[in-house]
Amino acid sequence: MASLKDLRNRIASVKATQKITKAMQMVAAAKLRRAQEAAEAARPYSQRMGAVLANIAQAVGGGSDAPALMTGTGKDDVHLLVVCTAERGLCGGFNSQIARFARDRIRKLLADGKTVKIVCVGKKGYDILRREYASLIIDRVDLREAKQLGFVHADGIAKKVITLFNEGGFDVCTLFYSEFKSVISQVPTAQQIIPAAPADEAESANGAVYEYEPEPGEILTDLIPRNISVQIFRALLENAAGEMGAKMSAMDNATRNAGEMINKLTITYNRQRQAQITKELIEIISGAEAL
Repeated sequence: MASLKDLRNRIASVKATQKITKAMQMVAAAKLRRAQEAAEAARPYSQRMGAVLANIAQAVGGGSDAPALMTGTGKDDVHLLVVCTAERGLCGGFNSQIARFARDRIRKLLADGKTVKIVCVGKKGYDILRREYASLIIDRVDLREAKQLGFVHADGIAKKVITLFNEGGFDVCTLFYSEFKSVISQVPTAQQIIPAAPADEAESANGAVYEYEPEPGEILTDLIPRNISVQIFRALLENAAGEMGAKMSAMDNATRNAGEMINKLTITYNRQRQAQITKELIEIISGAEAL
């Protein structure tokens, strides 16, 4: 049985931890609002970008004017998985859910005889996936130094992916991230960004017919790389909001658990202290009676 001193030290230690988790919960709550607003603001733009891209792609069809980023290589042999996670932990199962979702896709692709390559965006996803698929990871993007995520970070990732595609490094590229639903709900999502989504998978422009200037093929040459950057930027913003929501929930649970542990330790301490006092009183009375 632990001594009274050990129990006092344990209670003090748990109280110190509780202060830390409470502070982290408040910081996450403050950051969550800005991150949520940024994620929600990015959704209409990315969705509309997909609708415009689908409409132009429908006009071009599979003609020779269509860029390779839209039509693909015509093969489905090599898959590139861009897995976006957080740079830090202490956010419950947020990172492990994304990594598990990507890992399931990797296993399915490997079982089908496909070649898989992985680009990890975020330290936690890299740490999880390298345990089993270190040989498949070809690049890692570190955003720990970024105080605030900007489009420039997403554009840098998109340029790496496009360069790898132009070099013949893969046939299909899929983006993995967690879509923010609420503070307690973040849904792991997979989105194909290369080749671009066909018209029936994206929001159509109400079936309207447009004339484009310059030619649709020339527009797509500039629009598709831009769309890839936009979709990656949206994924980063969704992840940032989801991370703060998950961290707030995790730290709230940790704070409440610490409070319960403090109560239990305090009760144990009081009982043991009372038992020790009672024992000392019995010894004093027994000694007095012996005299």
